[in-house]
Amino acid sequence: MDVLPFLTHNWALVLIALVSGGLLLWPGIAAGAGGGLTPDGAVQLINREKAIVVDVSEAEEFATGHIRGARNVPVNELPTRLPEVAKNKTVPLILVCPSGARAKRALGVVKGLGYDKAVVLGGGLKAWRDANLPLEKA
Repeated sequence: MDVLPFLTHNWALVLIALVSGGLLLWPGIAAGAGGGLTPDGAVQLINREKAIVVDVSEAEEFATGHIRGARNVPVNELPTRLPEVAKNKTVPLILVCPSGARAKRALGVVKGLGYDKAVVLGGGLKAWRDANLPLEKA
């Protein structure tokens, strides 16, 4: 059977098939592009590799609620305070903020400081809360 005449006569069906296939694949593509560690993955990293949680929120945000054991280092203070908080650059760091957006921006700074195992908690504290994981308040 010749494919070209079939495609030209049934272009609408082909277009519908391509669009519906793309819509089915979109959630997986969007999740991969968004990047970041899942809350469950973060718990495993903390428990198995003794990852350090660094909350890059401002002090006021940090006081309203944060992951237990997290250390608060606001984004603008990362270059000076992070080496005090995480002396060993081979230990994984999990960067967190309320939504995850600020932590994604901070990732470049942290990697530039030599912390190659740094990752971002995808979805931030909102994802942590949605997974029913505990928060503590200062």
